[in-house]
Amino acid sequence: MPNFSGHWKMKQSENFEEMLKALGVNLMLRKIAVAAASKPAVEIKQEGETFYIKTSTTVRTTEINFKLGGGFDEQTVDGRNCRSLPEWENENKIHCTQTVLEGEGPKTSWTRELANDEALILTMTADDVVCTRIYVRELNFWITPSL
Repeated sequence: MPNFSGHWKMKQSENFEEMLKALGVNLMLRKIAVAAASKPAVEIKQEGETFYIKTSTTVRTTEINFKLGGGFDEQTVDGRNCRSLPEWENENKIHCTQTVLEGEGPKTSWTRELANDEALILTMTADDVVCTRIYVRELNFWITPSL
């Protein structure tokens, strides 16, 4: 089983603003969101198939807890309340379908894939618009003074 645990730093992002536009986020809020989310800090704790994911930006912090195969409540990127169902898509990739609880809007989902234990690929979709964000694991080096 792959180990998603760790602190992750974003290395690359594609189509984030386009995805926000597809979600109906107005221009001013899109610009704020794009700037705030340009350097998110992501912390993942994994125990078997149970996950805790905390994503922090200068504007907003989100935390989700879930067990694969079990539904949980979260918000879509544009703030709509939804019921999410995460499942293994393959041995290194989690796919999560989101069902909005009230109102209308694009169909949304996300995946998180661990690539070679070095990169975390987050893919978010809103109908046919796909946003891909690639993260690298932050390494912690402990330096012990010589005696």
